[in-house]
Amino acid sequence: MERGSLRELEYPFDSEYILKNAKKLRRVLLAEEGVRIRKKIAVLGGSTTHDIIRILELFLLHQGIEPEFYESEYGQYFQDAMFGNERLKDFAPDVIYIHTSGRNVTACPKPGDGREETEALLEEQFGHFSAMWDKLEADYHCPVIQNNFEYPFYRLLGNQDGAAISGRTRFLTRLNERFYQYGETHENFYINDINYISAAYGLDKWSDPFYWHMYKYCLCMQAIPEFAYNLCNIIKAVFGKNKKALVLDLDNTLWGGVVGDDGADNLEIGQETSMGQVYAEFQSYIKAQKDIGVMLNINSKNEEENAMAGLEHPAGTLKPDDFIVIKANWEPKSKNLEDIAAELNILPESLVFVDDNPAEREIVRMQTPAAAPEIGRPEQYIRVLDRSGFFEVTSLSEDDRRRSDMYRANRMREKQQTGFADYGEYLKSLGMKGTIRSFEPVYMARIAQLTNKSNQFNLTTRRYTQGEIEQAAADGEYITLYGKLEDKFGDNGVVSVVIGHKKEEELHIDLWIMSCRVLKRDMEFAMMDRLVEESRKEGIERILGYYYPTAKNKMVENFYGLQGFGKIKEDEEGNTVWLYEIPEIYEKKNKYIEVEMERE
Repeated sequence: MERGSLRELEYPFDSEYILKNAKKLRRVLLAEEGVRIRKKIAVLGGSTTHDIIRILELFLLHQGIEPEFYESEYGQYFQDAMFGNERLKDFAPDVIYIHTSGRNVTACPKPGDGREETEALLEEQFGHFSAMWDKLEADYHCPVIQNNFEYPFYRLLGNQDGAAISGRTRFLTRLNERFYQYGETHENFYINDINYISAAYGLDKWSDPFYWHMYKYCLCMQAIPEFAYNLCNIIKAVFGKNKKALVLDLDNTLWGGVVGDDGADNLEIGQETSMGQVYAEFQSYIKAQKDIGVMLNINSKNEEENAMAGLEHPAGTLKPDDFIVIKANWEPKSKNLEDIAAELNILPESLVFVDDNPAEREIVRMQTPAAAPEIGRPEQYIRVLDRSGFFEVTSLSEDDRRRSDMYRANRMREKQQTGFADYGEYLKSLGMKGTIRSFEPVYMARIAQLTNKSNQFNLTTRRYTQGEIEQAAADGEYITLYGKLEDKFGDNGVVSVVIGHKKEEELHIDLWIMSCRVLKRDMEFAMMDRLVEESRKEGIERILGYYYPTAKNKMVENFYGLQGFGKIKEDEEGNTVWLYEIPEIYEKKNKYIEVEMERE
């Protein structure tokens, strides 16, 4: 199929069309070629969930996730979680989603109830849910996604319903806050924010009582695609399907006007006109993306001098230093996109192309795998990008916040490399320092994130949830290592992860991944040195490595050979097994990184 042929599932979409054509869309999606990851999703419902699952499947397939669903009996979400269910246990979910709503709050304060009665009810209702989450975490060690509560569709106390201690609106707001507090201390717990989605959709339509009394749906049928899309954004983010970078046009995208024709002084940006304010607000929104780890880049048909003049406009929020790669030339934008991906060392499908010109968007869709959303009019740009969920945040690490700085530092390293005839001398000049240790709690979220994001340097293509990472770290039958790397240009953060399980005198490597931004800098050799050291401590004599080829990881097909392993097995699909016999005298392979010792 041609790229972009299923734009029906990209935001903004036609919900009625999706509901009416779900079967056809599913057939088309399943017929598409390409690599999809398979995930088991348990849906525990406090109301009817069949059509939610039906539409959710479409969005997940479109994101490269092939789901298998477990669906609880109607209203049995609590029983399935708390009292054991062999079918759910055998299903072994990768993620559990709890579909509840305000209809499932069984006790609210009555008008006139005081603080003491209300607090008791709040604790009772929160305890009902938190006990369930704790049990699911203990039993299944997988991410849990929980709806918060939408506002009630009537206000018994009128405007005081949100202010009075016994108001239902205030009660549900406080219950939501307790949910959020729970999430702050449980990293594998995520909120599906139906409070926001229902408000954006329109609460009167969303909560139409007809659909509850007729079908036991907690929302109207027409809102299900919006609901499922929002939920899909969380699931695809948990499993590493987020985009990584924005690639932005300039003229009539970041400002009004054409800088080459109008001149930088005459661009529409700033507070003088209403449209100038629209573009200024959009620039502020784009700049804020850096705070959640999104890399910003420019792709504009312009003379570079004119582009820079526009970016230096005094009323503009975005400046040249906010961008990692700036392509201002007359090359096809599709070619520039491919070049930007190569310079960032990420896959083109990780890019989101933002351009006001529909012809440019269409060319990019047809010739690259980058996303190119229909952004509409300038005043719609923010809403479309925001609701599209390209960069859905499930956790926000320090590495995320510093990602732009890290990639910019990487480009500085590349520039410095050109000044050295000898690559080894260049590596020495970086002054690299590494930290390689067993998994530590402070880095669990980042380690899980890296296992789901790494595609090119991922030898076994294994993906881990944070719960699975924590289990491996706590299990004495595993050796786990993470690696950090810094140099004179900056700190790259956690860039490599190894997980291996012990079997008698052998260590079998389940996962070896590395961020491509530190390739060929000896980090892989430093990790191997520490892996051998840790294996020896455990009485390991042989290390077995596995390589499973995908469309994206061909670059590491001979990785184990470079580490001194010998290939002992290969099947017709190209899956290989490699063996390393640990010698009595091991000569370290890393020559350029000063590695900090493991903590005792």
